[in-house]
Amino acid sequence: MTLKMKINLINYTKRSLAILFLIIAETTSFAQVTPFNVAIVPMEIEELGGLQAYAWGQADGKWLIVGGRLDGLHRRQPWAAFDEAGHNTNILVIDPVSKEKWAAPLTSLPTSIQEQLSATNLEFQQDGDFLYVVGGYGYSATELDHTTYPNLCAINVPNTIEAIINGTPFDSNFRQIEDPLMQVTGGYLNKIYDTFYLIGGQKFIGRYNPMGPDFGPGFIQEYTNAIRKFKIIDDGITLAIEHLEEIIDTVSLHRRDYNAVEQIMPSGEEGVTAFSGVFQYDVDLPFLNSVNIDSAGYIVNDEFTQYYNHYHCARLPIYSESNNAMHTIFFGGIAQYYDLEGVLVQDNNVPFINTIARVTRNADGTMAEYKLPIEMPNLLGSGSEFIPITSVPHFENEVFDLDEFTEDSTLVGYIYGGISSTEANIFFTNTGVESTASSQIFEVYIITDTTLEVDELNPQSIGSLKMTVYPNPNYGKFTALYYLNQATDVKIILHNAEGKELENRVFENVPAGQNKYQKKIRGLAKSGIYFLTIETAYESATQKIIIDN
Repeated sequence: MTLKMKINLINYTKRSLAILFLIIAETTSFAQVTPFNVAIVPMEIEELGGLQAYAWGQADGKWLIVGGRLDGLHRRQPWAAFDEAGHNTNILVIDPVSKEKWAAPLTSLPTSIQEQLSATNLEFQQDGDFLYVVGGYGYSATELDHTTYPNLCAINVPNTIEAIINGTPFDSNFRQIEDPLMQVTGGYLNKIYDTFYLIGGQKFIGRYNPMGPDFGPGFIQEYTNAIRKFKIIDDGITLAIEHLEEIIDTVSLHRRDYNAVEQIMPSGEEGVTAFSGVFQYDVDLPFLNSVNIDSAGYIVNDEFTQYYNHYHCARLPIYSESNNAMHTIFFGGIAQYYDLEGVLVQDNNVPFINTIARVTRNADGTMAEYKLPIEMPNLLGSGSEFIPITSVPHFENEVFDLDEFTEDSTLVGYIYGGISSTEANIFFTNTGVESTASSQIFEVYIITDTTLEVDELNPQSIGSLKMTVYPNPNYGKFTALYYLNQATDVKIILHNAEGKELENRVFENVPAGQNKYQKKIRGLAKSGIYFLTIETAYESATQKIIIDN
């Protein structure tokens, strides 16, 4: 492709999206001044190791960290995936201000606690002085197999931090009980008012095997498909669970390894939103919708589509009561989509990405997704955590209170760890060296001077077409699915990277509901990039298609 052709293609794409953006800005509530800017500043702590998918609590500005993996993306081979060498068998204390760290082995604790607290993808929530840790997946020497742990563990955070810093015994600060409903990994433990919510996740017993449960060593995999509500009865000595309602939805709650984030709902009530996650009930691809959860129940939001940040990553919730606007920031990770020069690229291999995006819920409950002008410095973020500074103004559920920010720039917390990948797609070639557990820490700032940058609305996030292409990449034959709210004429345009149209057809009176367009591109001499546009009288969407011969 010549430079002139590239420039023409970029200009064509930007003009198309600019027109679409202007239409949306004039006709919806999503035309808004960027509410704040975000900045991340790297910092280092000497000899701090890398870690991902861990659990954390904090006291007096110091972090207590347990569990997680010391390596990068798990390998595909059952004998190598989630091996024992990657377990984090230490308790870690970090002071991000003095830039000091301390560590102590788990070996003084009972075996059952040692095993659970060296697991990965634990669910956790701090309530007062106690960090409550649920489930988690890892190799159990007791079981002689990989397992999901059926336990709730309570950790006295300030006492443990003090003991580890002083080098004194800490085993009395750990208590554990067994409960089969706690046997969950890859879900979330959240709290709404005085009730705990264990949302989504799965029970996984045995070695990971991408060939399926009945091939090779085999495994048991059971999604909870549930919101499990309970109260923790804890006087510092006796630990018990009072089970409440369990909500089952085998389709919409069939998700794991996602982001469930505390929210202030449009009603002013506390809540949680479950964003994206894997896998859809009938296809091995991420969810693009979300689920809003509060003390009254849950509602599946199919009116909003999240294209970025599908897997568990660092996330930051911040709310403006004066505007009744809830903002959630997602930092990097893994996603089915990414932006390339204004075009939404769909990659069903679900690659590592560096996108930082914001999802905003307005006063009327409508949601939209914005790509921030900053990015993670590498393909980084999956399995990382945002750890807030508790002295920054916030609501009871730890959502930041934007209206109380009085400085132009406020340090609100830190991002630590996660998977750092050398390439976007490494799953099928992963030998264990293509990614690592990151030791990087970032300071995260909220900047209320909004003249600096403008966040870019992803117009497809609020659109109704919900266009997807599969397979993508493909070998020249693909299917595009799209949704129509009403019967209408549909124009479909397909052009290559040089801007040459291969298809420009109008389908008259296409019925409302789910529709599909199938295409086989003939005469391909080599791999290439193509762009598919679906256009109606009221909406348009463009996606990149990768042909790989």
